[in-house]
Parts: sequence; C-alpha cells; structure tokens
Amino acid sequence: MAGTTPQPQSRTRSWWGWGWTDAHPDDAECAAMGALVPGTLARPLPVPRVGDLRIGSPSVEPPRSLAHLVGADPGDRAAHAMGKAYRDVVRALRGRPGRIPDLVARPTDDREVADLLEWAGELQVAVVPYGGGSSVCGGVEYRGDAHGAVMSLDLTAMGRVLEVDTEGRAARIQAGALGPSLEDQLRPHGLTLRHFPQSFEFSTLGGWLATRAGGHYATGRTHMDDFVQSMRVVTPAGTSSSWRLPASGAGPSPDRLFLGSEGTLGVITEAWVRLQERPRHKASAAVAFARFDDALRAVRTLAQSDLSPANCRLLDAGEAALSGAAHDGSAVLVLGFESADEPVTARLERAVDVARSHGGRYGGTSGTSAAGEGPGGDAAVSAWRSAFLRMPYLRDGLARMGAVAETFETAATWDRIPGLIDAVRTEVGAAALKATGHPATVNCRLTHVYPDGAAPYFTVLAAGRDGAEDALWDELKAVSVEVLHRYGATVTHHHAVGRDHRPGYDRQRPEPFALALRAAKGALDPRGILNPGVLVD
Repeated sequence: MAGTTPQPQSRTRSWWGWGWTDAHPDDAECAAMGALVPGTLARPLPVPRVGDLRIGSPSVEPPRSLAHLVGADPGDRAAHAMGKAYRDVVRALRGRPGRIPDLVARPTDDREVADLLEWAGELQVAVVPYGGGSSVCGGVEYRGDAHGAVMSLDLTAMGRVLEVDTEGRAARIQAGALGPSLEDQLRPHGLTLRHFPQSFEFSTLGGWLATRAGGHYATGRTHMDDFVQSMRVVTPAGTSSSWRLPASGAGPSPDRLFLGSEGTLGVITEAWVRLQERPRHKASAAVAFARFDDALRAVRTLAQSDLSPANCRLLDAGEAALSGAAHDGSAVLVLGFESADEPVTARLERAVDVARSHGGRYGGTSGTSAAGEGPGGDAAVSAWRSAFLRMPYLRDGLARMGAVAETFETAATWDRIPGLIDAVRTEVGAAALKATGHPATVNCRLTHVYPDGAAPYFTVLAAGRDGAEDALWDELKAVSVEVLHRYGATVTHHHAVGRDHRPGYDRQRPEPFALALRAAKGALDPRGILNPGVLVD
C-alpha cells in the first residue's frame, strides 16, 4: 500500500540554530539565562544573517541532465553547511560557519542518487549525505581542502512510506522521511515505528540508520539496529539491496555494514523496518532520591528486572533542578510504561516499589492514560517532558550569551558507572574553571539502561571565551574523551561519530576492524567522494 507525498511545513527552520525560528528565545530571555551563568556576555550576540556570510558563486555546475535536481541558493547552501551542535551554533554566531557547500542536490529516487554520485565522482566533488541536518558531531559538514567542490545531498524529497505489511507489522520507507511525516503516514494503519529521538521533529529515517541512532525509550528496542529488516543503499560501486528477513544466520549481515556508516560507504535510500501497534495504555511517575548512589542502584535493579519500562530516566540533582523536576537537591527518577493491549498501572506500581526499596520517595498519584487521552504523569514528569523538548532552544539562547552550553553522552558497564560519572563531573568542571576562571556546572542523567550497563548523558554549562567559545568546548570535550577512554566507556552511545568524535573512535575500534573498514571504503567509494573525513580517512 503506497503512502501519500508529505506536505511541506509552513514554519521556517533556523539555518544557524536548532529547530523553528519562531521558537527561539528572544533577547530578553537570552539575557535572563545568561545572568545565571557567571562570566557570560552583557548582551546577547545578534542573530546571524546569511547575507553577512558573503557566499560566493559555486565552483562547479551540474550537467544539464541533473540541473533540475541541484540548487545554489545562498540561504539553502548556508543551511546545509553544518549540523546543530553547540560548536556549529557558535561558529554561525561568529560568522565563520566553515566550508559552505557549492551545491545542494535533492534527488527523488535511486536512479537520480546514482547519477549524482557518478557525476560527482568524475569531477572529484565531495558528496555529504544530508537528512534532517540535526547532526551534533560534525557529521554533515565538509572540512579540509582535498576536494575543489562540495555538494550536500539532501534526501528529504524521498520521504514516502512506500509499502505497509500489516500482517508482518513492517513498512518499506524512503530514507528522507522526517519523523513526524513518517508517523503521520503510519497512523492510518494503527502502527508506529516507535523511534523518538530528541531530534525526532528534525531528523530522518536515513539519518537514524546511518548513525545507529538511539530513541527516547530507555529499554527494549531503542537503537535503530533493532528495527531493521532490510536496507537499500546506493554506492558509487553499485546498489546494495538486502533481503527482507525476520532473522538470518547467513554470514555477516550486509545491513550491519551500512548501519552507522554515516554516509561514507553509500547513500541509504530506503529500508524495511519493524513496526508496532500504537500504544493505548500509558502510565508515568517520578520518584525522588536524597542520594544519587541509591538511585543508581534502583535503576540497575529495574534494568535487570522483567518490567521493561519505556522510560527509566534518572536525573541527578543539578539536572532535576535545570528541568524543573525538583528544587530540593533530590535526584529524580522518571518512570514510564506503555502497552498496546493491556493496562500498565500494575507494572508502574511494581517499579515504584522497587525504587522505594532503594530509598526512593514517592508521594503522588501515578499518571495514567488510555485510548484517546494524552499522556499522564505528575508535575515532575510534566516538567521534565517540557524541558526535554525545549532544551535545544535554550542552549542556543545561552550560546548567544557567549556561554558554553552543550551535552555529550556515553555508555559503560554498571561496575564503572559511579566512578565514571564522578570523574567526568570533577575533571571537566576543573578544566572549565582553569580555562575561564569561573565555576562550571556539569550535570548528569541516565537516558538508556541495560541489564549490564547504562548510558550517562552529561550537560555542561560554563562561561565561554569571548570569540573562541568553540575552541573552549573542544578543550573540554578532549578532557571528557580522556575520562571515557580511561573508564572503557564508548565515545558515543547514540550521537554518532562524525568528525568531532573521530579521535575517540579511532582509539576505541580494534585495528583489524579499522583495516576492514578502510578496505570497504576503498571498494565501495574508490574515488573517496562520500563524506570525506568521517569514520576513516
């Protein structure tokens, strides 16, 4: 059953910052936030304008046969120059966004993708695959000067649900489908992909696949790996189309080669993905802890139980205060359950009992919802949910005040989690104090939990260095990577590698695998045009 073509959005995306332009904090709100971070600017930096970038003419022109797919509008090129990391935002604010792509291409099918790659290969034009542009690790920009021209390959014109198998609960979906459009097309079938990263509104299926993205849910299926039945990938060496299967033991999985490949081996154009029935029953609650260590033990017990909460997000005291979930110095555990076919209140009550057995305090009434109703939950849950969606906009507001306001995440086994969290807080905080002379805030939350470990997610708030905020963040990031390496924690749990995480990724991956990856790059992209500098040189 074919889907309909998604309709264009009426709101305007910000070319330099997160999300919608009409949702950004105004000057007064920026100044009020800046006053909470010692050492920030007296007034916000002005919102950058594309006209101030002095974008020149493209250094290359497409052939007539492809001209209808390719544009060179300065605003469009500027919007495709970077992702949405903090360092991208401050570079735009300071008028130095880096290499602006010469062209932006929007193919509508596999044949056009292949034709664009063939032309780019002949002229040695670097091709940077681009989904929703929400990368926070330098994954959609070009750095260096090895290529005379750069083309951003925007896949969002390929955004349809092509086929739905209701019996097998799966769908064939084009890679350029943005999260909201994808779900809108599945809704009439009573199905959902149930993959909701924080960037859901501004990211695509292809981007999720190419980065092995993690969704909002804390347990069960959360990484895109778990949803994939088969993939179709266009490479300069030909098109790879794997069989649609529920499982297979036939050698190494071809899909695994391209999952997480970040556009360096080929361009993902569509995939068959596993779906679920839309949930009808939901319940949520928040439990407070006087001691963060007690909360960690509670979360580990829940992760090793058979309760499988959809949300099991632990906020330390600083993160709880920042989100409005608590203001008394407590850590807060946000719990949520959902189901398509049975009430989940009993499971939530069991989870709350587990939390109480480890010192948790819960005095409210759990929030529940059923078909046709909105999500339930107490005030702390609602406050956290609102802050979760608003936080990227506030980060950009703080960036306008010259503050460092960024996040990074990792994952490690339970035996290393307490020491890892303490070391990151201490060492990143000390590095910020030494670099700026002002104390920094380093908060932590657990976003995903597993029977054998968890994914800590850190927020850093500090004064910047006027005009060199991105360089300061790079220094703090380098300190964090050293801590992660020392504790055997991954350089990224769900934000991908891109260019920013390359130093940590190069240290993490085994050398024999690096040899195999380089060989795959050479075989599939012999001219080296696809996303140069990501994963391999």
